[in-house]
Amino acid sequence: MSGDGFHVHGPHDHAVEHASHGSDGFSNNIAVMTAILATVGATFGYLGGATQNDAALFKNNAAIDKTQAANSWNYYQAKSSKQNLAELAMSLPGIDPKKYEADMARYKSEKEDIKKDAEKWEESSKEWNHKSDEAMHEHHQWALATTAEQIAISLAAITLLTRKKWMMGLAYGVAGVGIALGAFAWFHVDPVGQMLAKLGGGAVGH
Repeated sequence: MSGDGFHVHGPHDHAVEHASHGSDGFSNNIAVMTAILATVGATFGYLGGATQNDAALFKNNAAIDKTQAANSWNYYQAKSSKQNLAELAMSLPGIDPKKYEADMARYKSEKEDIKKDAEKWEESSKEWNHKSDEAMHEHHQWALATTAEQIAISLAAITLLTRKKWMMGLAYGVAGVGIALGAFAWFHVDPVGQMLAKLGGGAVGH
């Protein structure tokens, strides 16, 4: 602890610091590897945060449009009530039906326009919800990719301490998995979902 406060170093910081005191190629390779993985992981983390923000924004837009749809349906019900009252008045004895025919025609026309407006808002709400779900799924992909890079950095730090080449290979393998997950997120590819969809389709076919 210093006078400026407590600072926690990440695994890659220790790896780079340790490598800087050595002159062998093995340590230097680990140092370069951890620096690259830290950069890749930070990029994945930023993209994951951005997609999470997008998902929240889309969900908020869906809620706004859902409220607009509810208001339109309430207005539609109010017009329906007025139309029903006009129909009731026409059936009363001593009342000239022609006096309310124009009102009924107007309410009917207004109801159709209001109904279309309400359905439009409902459809828009569904689209925003769909976009929000897609953004959250992409966020989870970025989060998995970031986690894989963090695990690879930790394995690299362990490799530096144990100096086991097989451990370095494991670190490279985990890093490769993280990069692949990041590529899937970037290109909006969901191999797991596609595989499950195929299995589900096969099960339905049988």
